[in-house]
Amino acid sequence: MENRIFGLLIVCVFLIGVDFYVWEAIKTTFNKLRTKRLSNIQVAYWLIVALTIAGVFLGIYFSINRGLRTFLFVWFFIHYFSKLFVVPFLLIDDIKRWSTWIFSKKNKEIITEEKPSQTLASNTIPRSEFLSKAGIIMAGLPFVGLNFGILSNNVYDYKIKRKKIFIDNLPPAFDGITIGQISDIHAGSFDNKIAVQGGVDLLNAEKCDVILFTGDLVNDQTKEMSDYMNVFDKLKAPMGIYSIFGNHDYGDYKKWPSDTAKKQNLKDLVKVHEQLGWNLLRNEHRHLNIGSESIALIGVENWSSSSRFPKKGRLDLASKGLEAEEIQLLLSHDPSHWRAQVIKDYPNIDMMFAGHTHGMQFGFEFGDYQWSPAQFVYPEWSGLYQQAHQKLYVNVGYGFLGYPGRIGILPEITIFELKRA
Repeated sequence: MENRIFGLLIVCVFLIGVDFYVWEAIKTTFNKLRTKRLSNIQVAYWLIVALTIAGVFLGIYFSINRGLRTFLFVWFFIHYFSKLFVVPFLLIDDIKRWSTWIFSKKNKEIITEEKPSQTLASNTIPRSEFLSKAGIIMAGLPFVGLNFGILSNNVYDYKIKRKKIFIDNLPPAFDGITIGQISDIHAGSFDNKIAVQGGVDLLNAEKCDVILFTGDLVNDQTKEMSDYMNVFDKLKAPMGIYSIFGNHDYGDYKKWPSDTAKKQNLKDLVKVHEQLGWNLLRNEHRHLNIGSESIALIGVENWSSSSRFPKKGRLDLASKGLEAEEIQLLLSHDPSHWRAQVIKDYPNIDMMFAGHTHGMQFGFEFGDYQWSPAQFVYPEWSGLYQQAHQKLYVNVGYGFLGYPGRIGILPEITIFELKRA
C-alpha cells in the first residue's frame, strides 16, 4: 500500500511539473494581456489542474458510478496527453537558452537572450513566444481531435468490410458461402442500446451462412451483458454462430472478493454464450457440413505471445483428430498467436480470425493504406495478412474500451466470401 501511494505521489509530482512547464508557455503566449486578465487565466488553469488530479484520486480510491469514473479517467488522459505535445517546443527554447548561457560564461561575455537585432523588422516575433504558441497549437490538435472522437459518437458508426478469401482445395459445396465476423463487443462500455441494435441489424441483413465472434464479450464481469442479452440473441445464421473467449472475459482486470467469485463469473459467462445460442469453443473444434462435404472450425481460448495476457489456448487439443487435408479455420482472439505459433507449428490451418487490437481506436485509412499506433505493438493489427498459403484477418472491434471514442478506425463488421482458389 505504501509503495502504491509513493508511486502515485511521484506521478503527481511529474504531472504538476508538466503543468508548471505548460503554464509558462501560456503566460508567454498571453503576455500582452492585462495583468488582471492573465491572473484570471492563471486561476482557471490551476483550478482545472486541481480538479483533474482530484478526479483521478476519486476514481481510484472511492466507489463511484462507472460512467463518472470513465469520464474522470478519460478527461485525465486527454488533459495530460495533449499537454505533452507542448513540452518538446519548450525544451527547444530552454536548450537554446542554456546553451547561450553556458557559451557566454565560457567566453566571459554577457549575452542578453533574444536581444533584437538592428537588422530585424520591428514586428518580428521573439523566439520564446513563437515556440510557446507553436506548442499550444500542437497541443490543441490532439485535445480537439480526442474530444471530437467522443462527441461525434462514432463508436456506433458500424462499417461493413467485405473480403473474398481464396482457399486452395476448398470443397465445392463451400464455394461462395459467407462468414460474418464481429469481435471485442466489450458490453460494459456501451451506453446506447438502440445504436448497438443497429449494428446487429446490419449484420443480420447480410444473411451470412456462419457468424464468428472472436472474443472479449465483456470488460470485466458477466453482468455487463444483462442489458444486451435481448440484442445479441437476435443474431442469426443458418450454419450457426461460433464464439471464443478473449483476455477480458476471464475477469483478470477486476479485484474479486475471492477466487470462487471469479470462477463463478466465468461459469456465468459460459451460460451467457449458451443463452445467446452461440457455440462457445474452448480448445475444441466443430465441423461445418454441407451435404457430404465439410470444413473444420477450430476455437481456442486466449493465447498471446505477450506475458501481459493469458496463454490458455491449446491448439494441440483443439486440433486433435483433424485430418491434414481438411480445410481448417481458426478462431483465436490475439493476432500475435498467428506468427508465434500457428505459422510455425500448424501449417494445416488455412486461416485465422482474430481481434483484440481495436486498431487502438485511432488511425486513418486511405484505400489499401492504413496507419495506427497499434502497428508499433502488433505487426498484424487490422485487415488481411498472408504468409505462404496461411491467412490471418484482424477485426478492429465492434465495441470500444477505455477511451469512449474512435478517430479514423471505426467499429467493424466483416463479411467474408469463401472461394475456391
